[in-house]
Amino acid sequence: MASRVVMPKLSDTMEEGKILRWLKQEGDRVETGQTLAEVETDKATVEMEAYTNGVIRKIVAAPGDTVKIGALIAVIGAPDEDVSSLLVAAPPAPKPVPAPQPARVTPAQASSREPQAAGGRALRASPLALRMAAESGINLGALQGTGPQGRVIKRDIEAALASAAAPAPPAAQPVGDVQEFELSSMRRTIAKRLIQSKAPVPHFYLTVDAAVDRLWEAYRALREENYPVSLNDVIIKAAAVALRRHPEMNASFAGDHVKQYSHVHIGVAVAIDDGLITPVIRDADTKPLADIAAEAKALAERARNRRLQPNEYTGATFSISNLGMMGIDEFSAIINPPEAAILAVGAVREVPVVEGGQVKAGRRMKLTLSVDHRVADGAQAARFLGTLRRMLENPLLLG
Repeated sequence: MASRVVMPKLSDTMEEGKILRWLKQEGDRVETGQTLAEVETDKATVEMEAYTNGVIRKIVAAPGDTVKIGALIAVIGAPDEDVSSLLVAAPPAPKPVPAPQPARVTPAQASSREPQAAGGRALRASPLALRMAAESGINLGALQGTGPQGRVIKRDIEAALASAAAPAPPAAQPVGDVQEFELSSMRRTIAKRLIQSKAPVPHFYLTVDAAVDRLWEAYRALREENYPVSLNDVIIKAAAVALRRHPEMNASFAGDHVKQYSHVHIGVAVAIDDGLITPVIRDADTKPLADIAAEAKALAERARNRRLQPNEYTGATFSISNLGMMGIDEFSAIINPPEAAILAVGAVREVPVVEGGQVKAGRRMKLTLSVDHRVADGAQAARFLGTLRRMLENPLLLG
């Protein structure tokens, strides 16, 4: 029996998706779990999978089309089945389909077992293709091998990587002496979310100037030993530990009640070409600094390539935005609902300071906390910020 393929809900804030390219064409047979198309959401580029077996009888949404959630984009059915009724009189849109959670496969795992295409059938691939696919995240089940007996080989992986390159930004439309650019899905969502945050959420702001001389020396020593840790990694860890000690700040506003979370998930703002996204480091209070550093780096890289999965950028309980590496001394960030607070981090500055009646050079860093006043009061936020400052001024307190 023929079935409708609709635009699924691939992120918590997604309202529409843009078809970037179809990996299957009309007349192609598909099986449950095979990748049908690449869809650009408001946060990332996501692979959309088939939820039924059959032949693609009709593709309704062409590459470049932006489609609302639940709207018809294709029809799958038997090769000789009449699907005209599904195209003419579409039934009401079903509830959005939740984003699939992809399995994590390491290169070692990929090389230790035979790959499976959709439906459980064995997929032929060379050892080199297996390794390249595992390292680059390519779904072997979506590839048509060009080697002997349909075997996936090196050139198939290279072709898939080339075709997966990010689409070019929309061309500017000249209007007199003004150029107009179409908003991307991400930029439209940012605009909507900021209005939802700044207007109804009663922000207040607290700023401290932390003395980070010891932190700076420790950071420099680690860098000289080629230890891959950034100052932002230390700030993530310190904020997570401070949230554990002040759980009232690890919360969110929920209408007639406040939710206080037992886990500490830190969202880290990452700037990409057309917007901003906040990958999430989960349980950051319990992770060693080295693990946080490695995870933050990997998430930031996937974010810039628009390859984050929905579970990698949702569920934060607190966020951090650091513009210090861009030379910004101080700024105030807008809260990312439903979180109760966000920390804005400025640059490490070398400034004259007075100690014991003597003027000397010192290193300072401004931290500005934006807080939802419906969740926390000034004294609660000040205690949290004070704990955070003490840990950054005395890195040994982080353990």
